[in-house]
Amino acid sequence: MDQEYLGQWQRVCARLRSEFGDAAYNSWLRPLKFERINGNMAHLQAPTRFMRNWVLSHYGERIRTFWQAEDEAVREIEITVHPVAGRGAANPGAVSGAGADNDAGASGNAVEAGKIMPFDSAQAAIPAVASAAGGPRMGSTLDSRYQFESFVVGKSNELAYAAARRVADTAQVNFNPLFLYGGVGLGKTHLMHAIGWHIRERDPSREVIYLSAERFMYQFVRALRDRETMAFKQVFRSADVLMIDDVQFFSRKDSTQEEFFHTFNELVDQNKQIVISADRSPSDLEDVEERIRSRLGWGLVVDIHQTDFELRLGILEAKLARANVGDFPPKVLEFLAHRITSNIRELEGALNRLIAHSHLVGRPINLEMAQEALQDLLRANDRKVTIEEIQKKVAQHFNIRLADMHSARRARAVARPRQVAMYLAKQLTTRSLPEIGRKFGGRDHTTVMHAVKRIEELRQTDAALAEDIDLLRRMLEG
Repeated sequence: MDQEYLGQWQRVCARLRSEFGDAAYNSWLRPLKFERINGNMAHLQAPTRFMRNWVLSHYGERIRTFWQAEDEAVREIEITVHPVAGRGAANPGAVSGAGADNDAGASGNAVEAGKIMPFDSAQAAIPAVASAAGGPRMGSTLDSRYQFESFVVGKSNELAYAAARRVADTAQVNFNPLFLYGGVGLGKTHLMHAIGWHIRERDPSREVIYLSAERFMYQFVRALRDRETMAFKQVFRSADVLMIDDVQFFSRKDSTQEEFFHTFNELVDQNKQIVISADRSPSDLEDVEERIRSRLGWGLVVDIHQTDFELRLGILEAKLARANVGDFPPKVLEFLAHRITSNIRELEGALNRLIAHSHLVGRPINLEMAQEALQDLLRANDRKVTIEEIQKKVAQHFNIRLADMHSARRARAVARPRQVAMYLAKQLTTRSLPEIGRKFGGRDHTTVMHAVKRIEELRQTDAALAEDIDLLRRMLEG
């Protein structure tokens, strides 16, 4: 390497640092490596395609100007991509940044076409944001309570647990994305936090970003407002593992969906891991673009089912062991596991309330005390409607056999009440569409979707059917 040219580059760097400040210099310019000068072109290297494009777009003209001050022969800057070993390789290639006298179709530039953009001083603060990739400014803090060791495994969640462990245990991407879905409080968020903790413990150098879909949207809106969209893109597209919770929140958020779509594609192209959670399967996400639903279903889609008695009891026992409460009446634990079936959060909340009530009023925990302290929660769970109850009530109301709810008969006299029952199951229970389909003779979730949509349409035009549905709903909820 010619020491004279290297000295020129070092002096150019000093001027860039003086003009743009330490934050911008450390984030965008320090990673550049001098390669050579060939004729009137200075050749530099960048570790990623994104960094190459950003530097040429925001600093290319100043690099060229400062270098011309050192050597009048240098009239163009070319930056090629040379990925850092161990990181995902961006597509190699060369993009040239020419002086202001070049045409748009010259040797290329930051955005593949057009002249190099002059530096906008309003953008100077952006690199400081981008350098916080994976930190709390963009992602959310992982909750230390949610780790694999504290996750209780049962039949309803064993596949989800196994898939999450596979993602966390290996840097190799086996399925992308991992899509976890199920009702509220069934452990989706717990598994995502556990993945993040495990990866950071195994390899602290890997950038893990976890956040809710809502926060992703707010960060994107703020980036648009503050003109920091390029920094926003760099943060999320440089992640080694990106985890987004409750992706159903993207419904009807067109601009956010567009940004998520491109972020998803970029990470998949770089073979980076994506983990997504939602309250329904990809195909059931309403008002989400088809191209996004399609991509979300590319990898492994896992349905986390409702908990059974054994799993609920195991969760309570595990929580007691962690809390180090001491002796706790086994019959009370069994009572809670039997009566509170809606979700794990309510179950754990009930246990916390009992312990707190016992400490505050000085009463021992027993069945009588549990019934008194949790009477509101118990009433709420008693009112939970089951699919079996819905099927029974609908069959009685329309004077058909209960077995017809599960049969393959397609006669209208049977098919319409069955659709009504599916519709009510969707409205009155927290069961997912695949779960509802299984309760109706193993039908596919698309059949349930069609039934729900058809009944919603008929309610608008068929007054008698609308009255039947309202009556059935009042009977079931009462």
